[in-house]
Amino acid sequence: MVLQTLDIVKNEIPIEEESVVISEDTNAGLVLVDIINGFCTVGAGNLAPREANRQISQMIDESARLARVFCDNKWPLLAFLDSHHPDRLEHPYPPHCISGTDESNLVPALRWLEKEPNVIIRRKDCYDGYIGSFQEDGSNVFVDWVKKNNIQVVSLLVIGICTDICVLDFVCSTLSAKTRGLLAPLEEVVVYSRGCATFDFPASMAKDVLAHPQELMHHVGLYMAKGRGAKIAREVSIGAVKNA
Repeated sequence: MVLQTLDIVKNEIPIEEESVVISEDTNAGLVLVDIINGFCTVGAGNLAPREANRQISQMIDESARLARVFCDNKWPLLAFLDSHHPDRLEHPYPPHCISGTDESNLVPALRWLEKEPNVIIRRKDCYDGYIGSFQEDGSNVFVDWVKKNNIQVVSLLVIGICTDICVLDFVCSTLSAKTRGLLAPLEEVVVYSRGCATFDFPASMAKDVLAHPQELMHHVGLYMAKGRGAKIAREVSIGAVKNA
């Protein structure tokens, strides 16, 4: 039934995907959204997969591949990590990714990013990384990262989990801020479909949480991002680097 529904949805709201080439000339920045144990590692928490999951495994593999390219070339990378105070839980979801627990840490395949000089790690306490980047003095870590003189992010590549929740919320806020002129020199936001994933709670399993069929919601998340003005990439390749 879910597969039939997915086919209907894809026919009714198809997504045009593009091939994206990244090089030094692109002035690209990479944002990783919540690729942490609590959402990706089997058995790691209330919202973690209960068994190995192909979509999530592919997302981790593609994230590690692209992160390695960005770090090898010293290109800018920002990683959001969902991290909640135990007294400020995130309705309607059960407790997850509590600050100080391993749930809120990067998955093992990406832990090496913590030592990379081109990487900024931002722990956030809400769905939206843009909102979660605001500091007490009113400054915004993400906005400053985009505008920083030695970075000048023109093209933003976004990958991570969940496609239809934290990834989508961040993309929507970023595009709205761009429209308001708050993120110059940013020109485009690209969401890489194979570099994103979401969780799977089919209706038969959903009790205390909303039903959430993985493939269907992944498609809907990408469609909504496209509708807000993001490019959707079916593949991301690395082009020739200037002066290489």
